[in-house]
Amino acid sequence: MAKNRRHQSAAIRFGPALKALLLCALLGGSGVGYVWQKGQINELGQQILKRERALAQLQEQNKKLRDQLALLRSPAMLEARARELNLGLVAPRPQQIVTLLEPRPEATAGAAVGMSALARNDVSEPPLREMR
Repeated sequence: MAKNRRHQSAAIRFGPALKALLLCALLGGSGVGYVWQKGQINELGQQILKRERALAQLQEQNKKLRDQLALLRSPAMLEARARELNLGLVAPRPQQIVTLLEPRPEATAGAAVGMSALARNDVSEPPLREMR
């Protein structure tokens, strides 16, 4: 004979409802998490774009400042600035200019080889004694 519903335990009656509630909570939580992650990705994308724009702006500013520095370092600008400040600077006379000649690299290399050859053939120093 079939049992009466009044005598069934509460776990049997609320089991399917509890499973359905847990399943809905799981699906709802997953949906909320998905939407939250999409929002985070969108926000990070916006931050990246903002920083890329700032980087491009700074690179352009650096280029302008490099160009300005090159202009200020030019000889014509330096001469004009020296005249403006009345520093009394003038170009040197040709007699005041000293030109130094650099030895050619092959002449220097040959001299070094010759010196090392002399050092090897030098017999004026006594040989080292062996230590026992």
